[in-house]
Amino acid sequence: MDDIVKAAMAKWPNVPDCFGWLGLDARGNWYMRDDRVQAAGPFPASKGSLLQHEKLIEFIQRNYAADAQGRWYFQNGPQRVYVELEATPWIWRLQPNGRVLSHTGSPVQVLASLLDEGGKLYLATDLGLGLVHSADMALAADRVEAGDWNPEMVLFEELRTRGRFLQSPKASNDKKPA
Repeated sequence: MDDIVKAAMAKWPNVPDCFGWLGLDARGNWYMRDDRVQAAGPFPASKGSLLQHEKLIEFIQRNYAADAQGRWYFQNGPQRVYVELEATPWIWRLQPNGRVLSHTGSPVQVLASLLDEGGKLYLATDLGLGLVHSADMALAADRVEAGDWNPEMVLFEELRTRGRFLQSPKASNDKKPA
């Protein structure tokens, strides 16, 4: 977390949390969701504006974390901005050299691979559970064929419990992951 964010949290400790204003899609893209977008429907059916400002995205990604209830947020100074997740809190990008990176750019160690009922591939890593980016499925297939990964079949509902995350913190802001 940025030092400036820590200082703001100490200076203003009682700023209310923000829900519904930020979304992370299944491709690792961030979306700003104003009142009009939120009124039009839940994320991802009503996504909002794709964030494209590189420095803002980097700031969000440096200050991205989860609370004890499995709700993911961006610490924006003294305010927690909870994130609506289309899929999982992490989106994995596979590299041609075999490395796996999070959508935030962090390298990870793969602990297990999982396949849901819809044919989507997930990786459990030292950072957490996430979805493999759809553009990287050819590289993922190579890893499976090479015997590096042996996907375990799971239901998506089980992934939320296993990965300890909530997709919509606003809808469940006082509940623990299912």
